[in-house]
Amino acid sequence: MSPIQDHPLRYQLANELHARPFPSMEPPSTVVFMAIKRPTEAVSRDRSADVAHLINLLDRHGASHPQPDATHYSGQIGRFVLKWEQHTEFVTYTAYWPGMSTRVFDPQDIDVFPQDWLESAPGQRITSALIRVKRRDDDITNELDDWFVAESLAVSNVLDGAAQMAGDFRIDPAGHVRFAVFADANTGDRRVGRIVQRLCEIETYKTMSMLGFERARQLSAKIDALDTALAKLMNEMTVGDILAEEMLHQLLRISAELETLVARSSFRFEATRAYSAIVNQRIAVLRETHFRGRQTFAEFMLRRYQPAMRTVEASERRLQALADRAMRAADLLRTRVDVDRSAQNQALMLNMDRRADLALRLQQTVEGLSVVAISYYAVSLAGYALYPFAEGVGVSKGMLTAAITLPVVALVWMLVRRIRRKHA
Repeated sequence: MSPIQDHPLRYQLANELHARPFPSMEPPSTVVFMAIKRPTEAVSRDRSADVAHLINLLDRHGASHPQPDATHYSGQIGRFVLKWEQHTEFVTYTAYWPGMSTRVFDPQDIDVFPQDWLESAPGQRITSALIRVKRRDDDITNELDDWFVAESLAVSNVLDGAAQMAGDFRIDPAGHVRFAVFADANTGDRRVGRIVQRLCEIETYKTMSMLGFERARQLSAKIDALDTALAKLMNEMTVGDILAEEMLHQLLRISAELETLVARSSFRFEATRAYSAIVNQRIAVLRETHFRGRQTFAEFMLRRYQPAMRTVEASERRLQALADRAMRAADLLRTRVDVDRSAQNQALMLNMDRRADLALRLQQTVEGLSVVAISYYAVSLAGYALYPFAEGVGVSKGMLTAAITLPVVALVWMLVRRIRRKHA
């Protein structure tokens, strides 16, 4: 008996679940993270350029290349472990190595990525972060005060007290966001790696979702202007003297502008919604608890980040509602135009009926005149035919004409009437 045949994608789909394992980091360690995104058309970009840029970095260290059409890679480059991932709109590079620089959050740590290599990147930096991983001391308060801005600092116990993570989400003078992970002595290296990975994802997706907030701010003035124009036009529909067809043209122009804004913004707003959900989910899986009364990452996001996301949602709803209003107004205005045209058509039909009635009366008048004309010629023809006989019986020409006139007229009138009734 032959074994059952596997689906051609069975192994590929199963391996995808294990393709991006969490890094394993033994404290103390230093992590450098960077996300690169094209400023425009990021989704439809040439992804082979991303891979070529990665291979350029690997060749400098003699490292092995990724598989063709790979979307992720992990390997050793010198003393660093490099993890590369390709996403829908961006690519991320994570490099980490054991040990820490004497200088806290040393800007030179980014030198793992050569300057000329960064300058040739097929895109722009959307975010970068320096993460300091170390074993937890008895008191980390002094380190938190020295490393971060107190007003923005978020600190929490994570994974049931396995570690503390901290960050202020500010860009330091060197251009990087700072995070710190203080792992308990009993916390395994893979668990530390998961915490670091979550921090990188939170920072990346938080930044990407803020692109939607910037788009919402850019659209605000346009939405206000279109809202005002639509309200003014609706008022003119009820009390104004502008022709309905002219208003319809203006309304269709507003509707077209709104649909264009919806089409250009729909992807960004949908992506923002998805990125925001990932941020909240990544924070939730860390199972935060308060650390000495400090705000947690969830509380920081609730206060600083969620209002921006609600602004994006409100802008999306407002834009869609405005487009729906414009379409409803266009339907009403089209109905008004149709009613006006129906009234015009009805008046035209009445006018045509009157003209047809006048034409019928004129036709009847012409028919009466035609009876006289035909009778005249008929009497003349009959007279010419009967004159020879009239002379034989002694009847004068005038008497003969007088005698046949009435019968001929009656006969012509009957024939014309019969023809009209037949056609009617």
